[in-house]
Amino acid sequence: MNRLCSVLEVSRSSYYDYCKRKNRIDAERIRLRIKATEIFNKSRQSAGSRTIVIKMRQEGEVIGRFKARRLMKEANLASRQPKPSAYKTAKVERPDIPNHLDRKFEVTHPNQRWCGDITYIWSQGRWVYLAVVLDLYARRIVGWSLSDRPDAELVISALDMAYQLRGNPRGVMFHSDQGSQYASKLFRQRLWRYRMKQSMSRRGNCWDNAPMERVFRSYKSEWMPPGGYRTFAEAKKDIGHYLMDYYNCYRPHQNNGGIALCAAEEKPNPLSGNN
Repeated sequence: MNRLCSVLEVSRSSYYDYCKRKNRIDAERIRLRIKATEIFNKSRQSAGSRTIVIKMRQEGEVIGRFKARRLMKEANLASRQPKPSAYKTAKVERPDIPNHLDRKFEVTHPNQRWCGDITYIWSQGRWVYLAVVLDLYARRIVGWSLSDRPDAELVISALDMAYQLRGNPRGVMFHSDQGSQYASKLFRQRLWRYRMKQSMSRRGNCWDNAPMERVFRSYKSEWMPPGGYRTFAEAKKDIGHYLMDYYNCYRPHQNNGGIALCAAEEKPNPLSGNN
């Protein structure tokens, strides 16, 4: 041992002190590691060090990104992160339904501008279709619907849910892509009944509806089982939990400074000029 310490230029006392510290149980670090693991598991293995820091600080812990990364490494936690998408751009609008939103995603009050979109989910050996409505004020999910048919009734059901949950608001602008469901006579009649102004993205331009694209990207990369769902009922229950509970009320959102959407909606908005 003397020869080894001499070669490494380390004193024997330092070596033995290191051995004692290595074998000592650090109860505080174990507690933090358990808490980080709980946050990680609650996110279905999608939370990275940034999310873990935000959630732990909200619970009163003093922790930084470096320590969070170390805790994740010690607990063998590897975050699932989505790959960037390459979107095509276009400048063509529908002449009868212009792009009134025009990427003005920042709003001052709830129920000013909503966005909607559809995606597909694998369930019980077939595709089912998910329609979601999002309020741009705090990016909160306010309506959703799941069906085995991607028809107008799917998007109308999601809109109806949003309209009822938000207290029958008037003067809302509803923005979507140029999908046939949103351009259908049935859906446009429902918007007219609710006194909503319709807006549509330019054809093939996903950035015009970027907040909705982000919701689906987060759901599919963070939450959706890799092999899909076994049954339609399982899919509906799990998707509802993600959208209305985890995504709305627990998941930190960078657009709101790391605050969950429900809490962010209740805070005064500095853009409103009423603070």
